[in-house]
Amino acid sequence: MQNSKLKTLFIYKLLEKYSDDEHPLSTTDLINLLAEKGIKCERKSIYADITALNEIGCDIITVTSPKRGFFMATRTFEIPEVMLLIDAVSSAGFITPKKTQSLIDKLETLVSVEQAKTMESQVYVDTNSAKCDNEEIYIIIDHLNSAITQSKKVKFVYKRRSIDVQNKKKHTEKTFTVSPYALIWKDDHYYLVCNNEKYDNLMNLRIDRMKKLEILDSPSRHFSEVSPYKDKFDEQDYVSKRFNMFSGEECKVTLKCDLKLQEEMLDRFGKNIPLTALEGNHFETTVNATVSDGFVSWLMQYGDGVEVTSPQKLAKMVRDKAKSIYNIYKGKLYAGISRDIAYTTIISSNLAGVANEAT
Repeated sequence: MQNSKLKTLFIYKLLEKYSDDEHPLSTTDLINLLAEKGIKCERKSIYADITALNEIGCDIITVTSPKRGFFMATRTFEIPEVMLLIDAVSSAGFITPKKTQSLIDKLETLVSVEQAKTMESQVYVDTNSAKCDNEEIYIIIDHLNSAITQSKKVKFVYKRRSIDVQNKKKHTEKTFTVSPYALIWKDDHYYLVCNNEKYDNLMNLRIDRMKKLEILDSPSRHFSEVSPYKDKFDEQDYVSKRFNMFSGEECKVTLKCDLKLQEEMLDRFGKNIPLTALEGNHFETTVNATVSDGFVSWLMQYGDGVEVTSPQKLAKMVRDKAKSIYNIYKGKLYAGISRDIAYTTIISSNLAGVANEAT
């Protein structure tokens, strides 16, 4: 009797694992697979179990060609969805190589064995330096989620990389006690948005650089004391105003942009930003953003295609950055020009000498 109850469940699991529209399982296949699990059954009971499973909502299709059998037609996740999840896990820098492969193995169980084989051959997992090596990452994320939900402070050791005077790479560690507010995945990194109890502002810390995290009994400082948010911390608004997750002063920024950058601005700041046409193939837009080095770097990628018209503080930051970059290359540029002039002079002199000899 017990085997009879288990048989239906095993048939469901076998169809889920091994069958798809190109690989149906015949009655004989199911009988043999069940026998491996110590369950003996008759052919007609298989049909009864398939009928029962369909009656409770399972989408199991019976086919007769090219092979007679059954397959699981509907799953929680379709193949393209599983592929997207696998690609996301593969490219996530904050997941270690070991945990990346473990997650991919679990995701592949959402489709049939044969379907998983086709996906495995198409996915490349980069296990080089782009992946972090912090195996505590799952525990840290879990504890941070709990601390945010419970409004509790957390304490952890934060690791940074640096180079010493002997040109050797090393790590420096510092202990932080913070009030956690949100977890944000941005630019292929996982960040904790929090408040250091020593200051009255927000800071962003990389989760993959944390270790030895513990939840404290102390209640968190409310985010309304250190941010513009009052009732709810607005993660979407917070991220939209920051570049490369740099913190800074939030203000209105007016940009004069080349017309060809309309899509770029709409993609970055949202479709509802104002766009005002200007003469000379330009438009103007005003957005809310955080003034920071990250914003400056983002603006400079567009070269002369974007001009900051206000605030002047940001315009000066961009101008100073451009000057510092110019100064780095200025000497090398002149040296290169001098060498070219000298080389040209030598060639010209030699050619003149050859010409004189010829005459």
